[in-house]
Amino acid sequence: MLRSIERNISDGYPRSVSSDREQLVDEVLAAGRVLSTAAVMFHATLAAQVGLSATENKALELIDRHGPMTPARLAEESGLAPASVTALLDRLERKGAAVRVPHPHDGRRVLVEIPAGHLERTAALFEEFTDALRGVCEDYDDGELRVVIRFIAEAASAQQRSTARLTGGSAP
Repeated sequence: MLRSIERNISDGYPRSVSSDREQLVDEVLAAGRVLSTAAVMFHATLAAQVGLSATENKALELIDRHGPMTPARLAEESGLAPASVTALLDRLERKGAAVRVPHPHDGRRVLVEIPAGHLERTAALFEEFTDALRGVCEDYDDGELRVVIRFIAEAASAQQRSTARLTGGSAP
């Protein structure tokens, strides 16, 4: 793994080696690229196992994490353009993975929900990976885990802002 990260540091992307700090930042960025690729490939494979695209699967993950939401909120949470979310929801409904239901307080709006039982299809596919991650966490003390949590949250926020900028949407 480390060899792969080291190889990615010198793969043609600009790099400055004027300080140990810059070297560490370069290594973090390279490790992030490796993690990002692994995550995309895992989620694409997992989604395919249940007949979804990776984007469809991640949209369902957002709905699962935040609860039923309007299509507008899904656009905000995902950083996707509203028109893209409409097409995404149409596909999810055709596949039986999501349903639009009347908003309980505003008859002009709808909420997107996940039908009962749908998430159980993917939950079992995550178990081995989740167990492996829990094992990785055992190698870190509580303070180190708090730093990892903070870094991941800030990196995710930066990526959401970049996604929103690219799609013309808004970041959560």
